[in-house]
Amino acid sequence: MRPATTIGLAGIAVLAAAGLVVMTLSATSGSLSPHASAPTVPSIVPAPLELELRDDPPFVLTDATGIAADDPSLEPVVAAYAEAVAERTGIALPTGGDEPRIRFALDTALAPEEHRIEVGATGISVEAGDAAGAFWAVQSLLQLPAPGADGEVPAVAIHDAPRFAYRSAMLDVARHFFSVDDVERYLDRLASLKINVLHLHLTDDQGWRIAIDAHPELTEIGGRYAVDSDPGGFYTKDDYRRIVAAAADRFITVVPEIDMPGHTNAALASLAELNPDGTVAKPYTGIEVGFSTLDTRSEVTYAFVENVLTELAELTPGPYLHIGGDESHATSADDYEYFVTRAARIAAGTGKTVIGWHQIGQSSALPAGSIGQYWGYVEPSEADLAEARSIVEQGGRLIVSPADVAYLDMKYDFLTPRGLTWANGFTSIEDAYAWDPATVLPGIGEDDILGVEAPLWTETFRTVDEVEEMAMPRLAAMAEVAWTAQSARDYDDFVPRLIRLAARWDAQGVRYLRPAGIPWP
Repeated sequence: MRPATTIGLAGIAVLAAAGLVVMTLSATSGSLSPHASAPTVPSIVPAPLELELRDDPPFVLTDATGIAADDPSLEPVVAAYAEAVAERTGIALPTGGDEPRIRFALDTALAPEEHRIEVGATGISVEAGDAAGAFWAVQSLLQLPAPGADGEVPAVAIHDAPRFAYRSAMLDVARHFFSVDDVERYLDRLASLKINVLHLHLTDDQGWRIAIDAHPELTEIGGRYAVDSDPGGFYTKDDYRRIVAAAADRFITVVPEIDMPGHTNAALASLAELNPDGTVAKPYTGIEVGFSTLDTRSEVTYAFVENVLTELAELTPGPYLHIGGDESHATSADDYEYFVTRAARIAAGTGKTVIGWHQIGQSSALPAGSIGQYWGYVEPSEADLAEARSIVEQGGRLIVSPADVAYLDMKYDFLTPRGLTWANGFTSIEDAYAWDPATVLPGIGEDDILGVEAPLWTETFRTVDEVEEMAMPRLAAMAEVAWTAQSARDYDDFVPRLIRLAARWDAQGVRYLRPAGIPWP
């Protein structure tokens, strides 16, 4: 028996015995060594449930390596893996053949998204509970080779499944507009980290970004503007369908948000009838919040809400509609509760499950199964906690995205060139990693949590390059919070895996910030 060997940080141990090498996650904690480096063994972000390194030669991909799906639902997954391999190596994996060396199959004993990967010198086998699980297995396979050696897949056995079914990132396209191609690029980053929801914040005070046939003025006028008078823009219905289709190709669900009754100045500047005095509001290109509100006692308002949500629901195959509800400071408490109750009922009437920021818990008559998105701090105020609890007590669940750890637009440190600091100052990579969604809200347990989200607000971001650079690498930390079991997470183990992943980002041209304290490649 060969002795166990420690590689890198305390969080990675390689134990060799009887020809089997097992990588385990350490339960130890402590400060990061200044000499930390990328592991010399294969690693994955987010960390899987089990990863065994086998003392066998790697599987070498060649143009003669056949690849096949044992079920038609897996054929797009096989195609996605073959395309990614070709992009990275130039190797064209032929599909089918008499004896394919790479096989994807369904296993009804596995849960949705759960999967197993076996890699040996003679081939690769992937078994999954569904096509999504097989697609997430592909993301792991693409991370396994050492950077620069993508044609050699190390011999491993992996068993994996997510902690939360809802693993989301939000992109604010209202403060600054981002094209369909920009959104597709962001979808690629999400998929690579097994994030399966894209929340699109489509409307705000500065801009309205989705075409609504019943009210073309919303984009003709509200679509013109952005923060700092930068160029605006909007998505036609075909544009939006293209985003939804691109997301579906990556097993990502699109959740559209129409924020109301506050954050509505773009709508008020577009439609005179939404204003009590019948005069359109002045367009707004600043970054203050809380000054706008719909007229919550006007039937014209609810006809507008129904038109917008009905058309958006028809465009959206996913099960959710997000109705916003945050920072409605210009709406009285009674008017806010009245509006949320009616707007949520309209949204539910489209057949969708209602999502709103956790302030919707001020309503005591939410539709069954409504979802609240908690965006307070990791140490919640009494008011925030009460609103979150109200949603759960009404039979709903929560998406957890505390602003001081989950918001990707918060600065990493004082050297970060863009971003804001209102959420308790800076948010380091360790801050984004070292929290447990199930312990943020006292009295609300893991069963009450649908999932986790990492929002990115774009007041200070004009281009997708800036968005990507800011999101990465904290998005990787958030992905692990959402995917990996709490008992298997350790920051000292995460850092060397992040460094190794960053080397892959460098090879792929992915932009990311390099905050101090980590020896980036």
